[in-house]
Amino acid sequence: MLEGFLRGDLPNADSVWGPYLRKHGFTRHLLPDACPDCYTVADFAADYPQGTYILSMPGRHVLCVQDGRWHDSWDSGGEIPVYYWSEERR
Repeated sequence: MLEGFLRGDLPNADSVWGPYLRKHGFTRHLLPDACPDCYTVADFAADYPQGTYILSMPGRHVLCVQDGRWHDSWDSGGEIPVYYWSEERR
C-alpha cells in the first residue's frame, strides 16, 4: 500500500508492484503467451518445483508460484501468464 501511495497509483498497478519487486531482488522474464505454444500456470508450476515466482496474468491479475504450487484466490492452473518475476538467489 505504501509503495502505491508513494507512486500515486493503485497497489496492483504494474507501475507499482514491478519496481517494488525489482527493489527487493526480483528479475522479470517474458513467457510465450500465444497458442499453440501456450504455457499455463500449471505448466510453469511443474517446471519450477523450487523457489518463489510472481506471475502476471492478462487483466491486472497476479499470483504466486512457490515451490511448485500456485497460490491464487481460484484455480488458475489453466490460465496463461504473460511474464513472471523470479527471486535472485544470493
